[in-house]
Amino acid sequence: MRMLFRILFQTVLMLAVPLGAGAGSAVAAAAHPTPSAGKAATTGTGTTPAVPVAVLPVQSAAAAEGPQGALVIIGGGLRPDNDAVWQRIVQLAGGKGARIAVFASAAADPAPVAAAIVDYLKRYGADAFQIPLAVKLADSDFRKAAEDPLLADAVRGAGGVFFSGGDQARITQALVREDGSRSAVLDAVWEVYRKGGVVAGNSAGAAVMSSTMFYAPKTVFATLRGGVRDGEEIAPGLGFIGDDVFVDQHFLVRGRFARMIPAMLKKGYKYGLGIDENTAMVVDSRRRVEIVGSKGALLIDLSHATTDAARAGFNISNAVISYLDNGDLYDLGTHAFTPSQAKAGGLLKAHKDLVADPVFSPDILGRNALVQLMENLMNNRRSEAIGIATSGRNTPLPELGFQFTLTKTRDSVAYASAAPQSYSILNMRLDIRPLDIGQSLRTE
Repeated sequence: MRMLFRILFQTVLMLAVPLGAGAGSAVAAAAHPTPSAGKAATTGTGTTPAVPVAVLPVQSAAAAEGPQGALVIIGGGLRPDNDAVWQRIVQLAGGKGARIAVFASAAADPAPVAAAIVDYLKRYGADAFQIPLAVKLADSDFRKAAEDPLLADAVRGAGGVFFSGGDQARITQALVREDGSRSAVLDAVWEVYRKGGVVAGNSAGAAVMSSTMFYAPKTVFATLRGGVRDGEEIAPGLGFIGDDVFVDQHFLVRGRFARMIPAMLKKGYKYGLGIDENTAMVVDSRRRVEIVGSKGALLIDLSHATTDAARAGFNISNAVISYLDNGDLYDLGTHAFTPSQAKAGGLLKAHKDLVADPVFSPDILGRNALVQLMENLMNNRRSEAIGIATSGRNTPLPELGFQFTLTKTRDSVAYASAAPQSYSILNMRLDIRPLDIGQSLRTE
């Protein structure tokens, strides 16, 4: 593998853009161009629950106006001492003493998982309680529990709902009827949300927030090579955020941005939001997203992206990615960005002292590698960075890899905070193309 990366790096040196070419200009009013609404045109193994059919919508006057509540979408790994996220959940549920219904439906062992979450929420002032509804809950019929009017009333009387981590397929199996309609308890969850309550979800609980979710996914690299299929790698979610935004979790730490793009193309999504661990996206009733927690989120915009069907292997051109950091705000309606208070005066500007070394990552799917590459490029005089993805060091040398090219454009903008230093980076172009690594090696 060392020889492979050395050859790839030499290739990067030949492909790198000359210094000063297209470094881009900073735009003080940082906002994405507003594209047309709607969706873009499209160009496992193991034992899993039965694949759910699409959740049928329930029409009402309140639903037509849109939910009045908030979503707290957590990327997994939520620590008990993450005050900002736990306190926000309790606040949005009504403050001290607020009733919060806890679903551990995704968990392999629901009872202790639910008990732990109830305990955390109580420490932060909520009156939390467990809803005993889970596929894996011992001595329980989850189908009957999902239609239990007493459980539905208990949920309906709460100011908030919390979905635990685990396997998101278990959540939809427990709460969605076999015909795709909402169970009585799921209807009650929606009522909480419509009337102004909060729906929070961690890890698997975050995955169900969009109308499409990953169901039984392959590895990220295998998804790039083989794509996704309805009822296999992807399936219907619960759709709280709406049908125009795809949501994923454990996002940057596991390189999952590269699996989201094929799924978005498959289902025609223009926008995707991936949240990292121990961090939350708080989405209010006006669809404004605030990043809260220790890390950030990646926004993927495919509204102007294209693919070449005649080309062998997965490829995409002109995708746009943005990294949103703690405290940043992004409006899903207007596509306007507001930096956190810590970065309000920290707009980065090009200057002659920037380094000019080639910007390269030999493992773009590695832990936080994408954001690191984005930061390095914004602090560099070059306009292009290249990352490589392969099947991994513990597998035989792959014949096919992928090249990820990041490009600064005139719309690319970055903000930085002073201490501790962190970045928000907007509007960076991303192109992905197959890379025949085996052929490259054979020609050496």
